Amino acid sequence: MAVELCLLLLLFCGGTISEVQPIYKPPPGTLDFGFVPAKTYDTGAYHEPGPIGILFKVVHAFLYLVQPNPFPQDLIRKLAQQKFGNTQGDYQKAIYYEIGFIVSAALGLLFILLLPLVGLCFCMCRCCDNCGGEMHQRQKKNADCQRSCFATFLFVASLIISVGVLCAYAANQHLTSQVRGAKKLVNSNFKDLKVFLNDTPVQIDYLVSQYNTTKDKALSDLNNVGPLLGSRVQEQLGKEVRPALDAALTMAGAIRETKEALENVSVSVEVLQEGTERLHGNLTDVKMHLSNTLNDSACTAAQAASTCNIIRNSLNQLNINANFSGLPGVSSQLAKVNDVLKIDLSSLVQKGYAAFNDTPDLVVNQTKNILSDIKNVLESIGSNISNFTKTLPVQKIIADLTVYLTQSEAYVQDYFPVVEQYDFYRWLGCLILCCMVVLIVIFYYLGLLCGTCGYDKHASPTTRGCISNTGGNFLMAGVGFSFLFSWVLMIVVVLTFITGGNIEKLVCEPFEDKTLFKVLDTPYLLNQHWKNYLSGILFKNPNINLTFEKVYSDCKENKGIYTSLHLDHLFNINEFLNISMYTEDVALRIEHIQINLSKIILLDEIGKENLLNFSSSGIEGINFGAYLTEINKSVTKVDLLSFANDLEARADQLPKGALENALKGHANNIRMIHSQQVVPLEQAMSTLNQSIRLLKRTSSELMVKVKNVISAVNAAQLLINNNASLVIVQETKKYMDTIIGYFEQYIEWVKESIAMEVAACKPIANVIDTAVDIFLCSYVTDSVNTFWFGLGGSSIFLIPAIIFAVKLSKYYRRMDTEDVYDDMENGNNGYHKEHLYGIHNPVITSSVEQW
Repeated sequence: MAVELCLLLLLFCGGTISEVQPIYKPPPGTLDFGFVPAKTYDTGAYHEPGPIGILFKVVHAFLYLVQPNPFPQDLIRKLAQQKFGNTQGDYQKAIYYEIGFIVSAALGLLFILLLPLVGLCFCMCRCCDNCGGEMHQRQKKNADCQRSCFATFLFVASLIISVGVLCAYAANQHLTSQVRGAKKLVNSNFKDLKVFLNDTPVQIDYLVSQYNTTKDKALSDLNNVGPLLGSRVQEQLGKEVRPALDAALTMAGAIRETKEALENVSVSVEVLQEGTERLHGNLTDVKMHLSNTLNDSACTAAQAASTCNIIRNSLNQLNINANFSGLPGVSSQLAKVNDVLKIDLSSLVQKGYAAFNDTPDLVVNQTKNILSDIKNVLESIGSNISNFTKTLPVQKIIADLTVYLTQSEAYVQDYFPVVEQYDFYRWLGCLILCCMVVLIVIFYYLGLLCGTCGYDKHASPTTRGCISNTGGNFLMAGVGFSFLFSWVLMIVVVLTFITGGNIEKLVCEPFEDKTLFKVLDTPYLLNQHWKNYLSGILFKNPNINLTFEKVYSDCKENKGIYTSLHLDHLFNINEFLNISMYTEDVALRIEHIQINLSKIILLDEIGKENLLNFSSSGIEGINFGAYLTEINKSVTKVDLLSFANDLEARADQLPKGALENALKGHANNIRMIHSQQVVPLEQAMSTLNQSIRLLKRTSSELMVKVKNVISAVNAAQLLINNNASLVIVQETKKYMDTIIGYFEQYIEWVKESIAMEVAACKPIANVIDTAVDIFLCSYVTDSVNTFWFGLGGSSIFLIPAIIFAVKLSKYYRRMDTEDVYDDMENGNNGYHKEHLYGIHNPVITSSVEQW
């Protein structure tokens, strides 16, 4: 069954895995293949014993004391290879390992042999009125103390025996309940195995179907070849093309700015010339009127003379400072720039941008035929995979395995009632053994109860009551049954101890720490001709390193059976379906993509000539120094506002009268001239300053700048016309690797899924765990070991119980004779010879003789 399933999975793997070694591996977009459908297994290969687990741990600790030696791997290997006993040391090692069990078993055998013999001798001795058989009790001073001690010790021993039998009974019940519940566990394992078989074809179909995810993504990229490949080509070329076009567009903007600046210069100069001429006339009139006012007779007065002289001396400051009449004009430069602007350079550059941005569309139009071939190849890959999986006898193999599994399940179901029936017999036998011990303990408890309750310390041994006497008889009955049953109990204890203890030490513990698997993996152990037994069975090749431990561990971790059993050694997966053949075909077709971008014109000759005309417009010949010299001057020699304020302040120093009012009128007139004429002239000078400086910056090495722009555009155009093929090849290769990367993702996902998810062999590990760890060790061995532990403890404590019961029965039973107390007159301290002073009790004598 396992071999057929392995072959099935391997055939599928051969149809889906291939080796692709790309030269360049870009990080392609991550594909989402979803999760491989997997059902949850019901079996939980873990057993929690419950409260009785405490007893199991105690038994494990006891077994460790009995057998602390490590697992004898060498001895087991020799035994399996039938080489045990070849050397004398093997027996010594075996004895050393089993010394704890041997000593314990020897003590048990001694118990089995001696206790019945002692019981027989004890019975014969009592029949001869020895060993306490004579119904006579000497009276002693410490009789009450002895009776109490014997009763206490017997009670403690009975309690320990009771605890032991309760442990044995609990273990017996636990084993029966677990055996009855094992049917559910077995059914769960069979169900998981069926799920394992039925789920495998579904998982295989899912892996095959996810090729469509790869194909759809590849087709999506092929359908978007323009945005993907075209944009990549455009991005690489754009590193040189876009800066060149940006420079040309910037130069077009500079032409427009130059025109505006020249117009501003022309207008500003005209405004300044007219304004300064008008300002000069107005200032001359102001000086004349001020001079006439200062010639008034009022200025000759002593109080006004000095003030008038100061004002008269400052009249020379009322004059213009900047002279714009001598500045050269810019009409010729403006005319040339206007001629340049007759051609819209910006529109020409935008056409270059538009042509370059059409690169993705050019790629789409020029790759239609090749992309159609590639799509056909992708479709053929999917068809081949689907056709190949249909040829695999998946359903037949699964059906055969299912039939085999169903037959096995039916076989187990048929024999499970037999197992339950035999377990019932075992349970009944163990219950009888427990009842033997319970019967003995009951006699001891009844003896203690009747003897303690019916005991009268004032009554003499011959006059004890019926209840007390009955208690003594119960104790002797318990002693009798102890001798009858103890050897039977110990036989069972020894047999179960040897069997259960060795199973725990030689199977359960090494299985838990996987030492048992290491022994099974010993080369040439199970077959003297095979180095590795498992690979020899599965693959007929014992040299493959396939171990029980590794397979069990992998299945325990729920890995795929393909990985766990190393099925890659069974077939050469490339013989069935080699996807690399198809990817190479796809790569070859993509490499044949030819893209021609020579239709892209960044800037035509008209645009370039337009730039050259701008460079020869003559703006670099403007006398910027003359303009800046006049611009840096103030409009007037003195600030008219300050002059007017000073004039008004000095008028206030004069006596009140016409002179003062006339001077203040002149001050107001000067302020009006400043606001109406000087301020507009200052604004015109600011505009002229900005325009002249802009023209100066633009004209600086204008010819060099224009030639650089034209050179950059020519270089970008040359790249597109001649060297774009290299960029296209590089980007096409990256695009190809992206497409192939989707196949590689699919392959890696299939590999990982097959290794970890497809046909996950957890149910196989669960079957092993259920059979060994749970059923054999947890259910059977732990219960059996706890049973002999409890029953053995009870059997051992029967010995002190016998001794104390025999001793105590003397204090409860009615005696035939007793010692007579004589007030110490004869010098015997009241203790006389029994044959001289004994008082005969015929009733008791007859009853004792009958017993």
